[in-house]
Amino acid sequence: MNRLTDKISYSILTAFGSLFLFGTLSGCHSSAGKEGEKDDVKTKTEAVEAPAAVEVFSLQRGKLASSLQVPGELVAYRDVDIYAKVSGYIKTLNVDIGSEVKQGQLLALAEAPELSAQLSSAESKLKAQEALSIASRANYERILEASKFSGAVSKNDVDQALAKRNADNAQLEAAKSAYREVANLRQYLQIRAPFGGIISARNASTGAYIGPAGKGSEFPLFVLTEQKRLRLVISVPEAYTGYVDQNNQVSFNVKAFPDQKFTGQVKRQSGALDKRLRSERVEVDVMNSDKKLLPGMIAEVTVPLPTKSNTLIAPKSAIVNSSTGVFVIRVKDNKAEWVPVKRGLEADEKVELFGPLNEGDKLIKTASEEIRDGSPVTVK
Repeated sequence: MNRLTDKISYSILTAFGSLFLFGTLSGCHSSAGKEGEKDDVKTKTEAVEAPAAVEVFSLQRGKLASSLQVPGELVAYRDVDIYAKVSGYIKTLNVDIGSEVKQGQLLALAEAPELSAQLSSAESKLKAQEALSIASRANYERILEASKFSGAVSKNDVDQALAKRNADNAQLEAAKSAYREVANLRQYLQIRAPFGGIISARNASTGAYIGPAGKGSEFPLFVLTEQKRLRLVISVPEAYTGYVDQNNQVSFNVKAFPDQKFTGQVKRQSGALDKRLRSERVEVDVMNSDKKLLPGMIAEVTVPLPTKSNTLIAPKSAIVNSSTGVFVIRVKDNKAEWVPVKRGLEADEKVELFGPLNEGDKLIKTASEEIRDGSPVTVK
């Protein structure tokens, strides 16, 4: 009986000892796990808060010289359509397409018999009026001389003779004007070149009817084009209009001569933007003495865009283009600061910056959105 009691007591003590040992071990494992988790969190926090090492540069001022590539069109400096001033028929043609002419040269001669008849009539009236004017002037002079003797001629007769002389003189001037009018119209039968150039089109032949109205005026008789001087017309986008000035030299090439470069000077600017294209029309004078260039050619134009003043310049890698805007990252008090900027000219992997920046600011050379605003950074 005593032995049984001892065995039971021993079993109870053994069970209580096992439970105590298990609880102690479990508590030790739980404490160790919590301490491990704390260490991991602390390590991750330290890794997040560790400042990023970045390379910076000092912002400086300078000038950039860039260029703009735009298409252009060569047009004639002067290009006119020549029409007939009076009705008639082509009698002779002295030029054809491709003929080079000088100013005042006779291009064609027309004939109009009715004008010749009108000129003869005007000439006859002029001569008749000249005779009447001579007679009235002589009559007035005789009456005026006779009036010097008392009682020979009344003052009324002198006044009437003077009025007749003045009226005949006025009629004479009118006859002269009528004659000049018909004579000038007859001169328009001679069609002459208003300036030197080349005949680029001809729409009449010998015997064809010409006139200021009707079927004879459908097309110009000739198209005269000045070829020795051309206009190069280009459209400069709004963002670059401030860099283009008169007398700036531009270069261009054309498909007909791809290995040759031509030059010209900016001479005219429209001073307003095209409402549809939002660009300014610029004309460049091009000397074409050898006549290699032809009006209507399309040119690839290089317009130099020199910076007129010192501006803040940075490498392109320092600029971040994000959905929130364009910015650079300035390092101030070992912290990153996003600074919004606007871009200017670009050349040689550099770009002009405009914004709340100062010369000497430290900017991150290779910026990205991963460097958050306000995050700590260290300079390499």
